[in-house]
Amino acid sequence: MSSRPPKVPFVNLSLQHQPIQSQITETIGKIIERGDFILGQALAEFETAFAAASGVQYGVGVACGTDAIALGLQACGINPGDEIIIPANTFIATAIAVIQAKAIPILVDCDPETALIDLTAAETAITSKTKAIIPVHLYGQMVSPRLLLDFANRHDLIIFEDAAQAHLAEREGYRAGSVGKAAAFSFYPSKNLGSFGDGGMLITNDAELAETMRTLRNYGAPSKYLHTEIGTNSRLDNLQAAILNIKLPYLEKWNRDRHRAAQHYNNLLEPLKHKGIVPIANHSGSGHIYHLYVIQITDKSSLAKPAPTGAAPTKRIDRNTIQQKLARDGIQTGIHYPVPCHLQPAYQNLGNPGDFPRAETLCQQILSLPMYPGLSNTQIEQVVRAIERAEKC
Repeated sequence: MSSRPPKVPFVNLSLQHQPIQSQITETIGKIIERGDFILGQALAEFETAFAAASGVQYGVGVACGTDAIALGLQACGINPGDEIIIPANTFIATAIAVIQAKAIPILVDCDPETALIDLTAAETAITSKTKAIIPVHLYGQMVSPRLLLDFANRHDLIIFEDAAQAHLAEREGYRAGSVGKAAAFSFYPSKNLGSFGDGGMLITNDAELAETMRTLRNYGAPSKYLHTEIGTNSRLDNLQAAILNIKLPYLEKWNRDRHRAAQHYNNLLEPLKHKGIVPIANHSGSGHIYHLYVIQITDKSSLAKPAPTGAAPTKRIDRNTIQQKLARDGIQTGIHYPVPCHLQPAYQNLGNPGDFPRAETLCQQILSLPMYPGLSNTQIEQVVRAIERAEKC
């Protein structure tokens, strides 16, 4: 027996793709007809367009967001053994990319309200080997550019932004990717700007850095059969670039739609805050583009008045219980991320249990609710009513 489709899916990409399907199909057909698949016109056009939309001069398309970081750090002059500060609360790809660049990831804890890197905690991680900081603009919200620039200037560090979840996000007059020396983006299909497969890009205002990146992504060859760098094969192909270029003009509207949905969630969830169900804080106003809408389910959840003497104690409803109850109601959710980097089996050398307590606590509390352009108020209301029912059980 086939399972029923969810009442509220976690992501619904078809709502984005249906209105532009004929344009996508036509464009793919033209590329197939031309046989222009690698490092061609469509890629050059998208690189220029996405860089300009992000407020910088140069874009270099690569195979995925992880490569955008790893090759980007190499292009920035990061050397083997250099230390790079990253948040413990990030997708493991951030740490993997640093390791691929032969640098050493140094984890620091996160801010408990925003889940973003805690720059105060980062102060204590500085050593003579520290060469860069990778702020992860998590869930669609940027790390404060003002605080970040001050931090980097005081310690003479490179800022390399991980903007994989922050396409056209804004804060304090900056767009994601325009704050540091360079920035990495992912175009994984579920991103705010997603391809039909893997894809990534480095953006920068540094012409020399961009040229080095182009060389590194193409076997270390600035021209055919001349290899001046130890590079790799990591190129955003023309089909994906063409699809992304079709979608790019819609991105700001899609981001506004996500923000509208988040505001509706916020309003409906307000009465549940005193019970410990609290959205991750937005310190960016309309600049938050809500790649994910994340709530915390804290220890206060489902704590009613003390039970009468002799009565059974009130049961605490934790995150996993609420997630299971929502699933039974046909509502898909996610956890971003359930295990911090230093507790992953392959990366235990990055730290020990208890080293980053806020990240460790957060991973037990967070729950990502459905979020995508086209998510209706009715669907959002279904989600919140289901949370209310789950919380009361």
